[in-house]
Amino acid sequence: MLSKEEKAAARATAVRLYEKAGVVLTDSEKENMEVADFGQGDLKNTGLGIVTYVNTERVCAKEMVLFPYQTCPEHRHIGAGGMPGKEETFRCRYGLVRLYVEGEHTAVDPRSPAGVYTVFREIVLRPGEQYTIYPDTKHWFQAGEDGAVISEFSTKSTDETDVFTDPSIKRMEA
Repeated sequence: MLSKEEKAAARATAVRLYEKAGVVLTDSEKENMEVADFGQGDLKNTGLGIVTYVNTERVCAKEMVLFPYQTCPEHRHIGAGGMPGKEETFRCRYGLVRLYVEGEHTAVDPRSPAGVYTVFREIVLRPGEQYTIYPDTKHWFQAGEDGAVISEFSTKSTDETDVFTDPSIKRMEA
């Protein structure tokens, strides 16, 4: 679990990246930004800063930030409560995002422990480019050298039901 100081430092770094992307946040959004380390305690390599604007029964809008070369681990959004899994569109606002989805392997990440990352169809997103991920599709993503800011537009977000390939990943803090 991250310390209060680590979270504050991560939020400050995330705010700087949001500002580079031209994303204007309220003081409340900055203070309440989620800092997810996925239970790994290694925010430099694995993590995400998330500001959720809206999450209703039908729609969700978020801003996500990744630090340089930081990765959001492989996962999929399954159905819950009689609803299908989340469908999401990622739009790159700043930096470069390498998104990996199911399909023909076009890239290999040599740092991946066996079985932790299993999909390697690479889609590179630059500012203004977007890609839609359909429910129950395995995916993961990583920022380039300058970090990245991604807008997410999706159906209702139920992060607590996300299924990660790596069993050590914890999406929500206990």
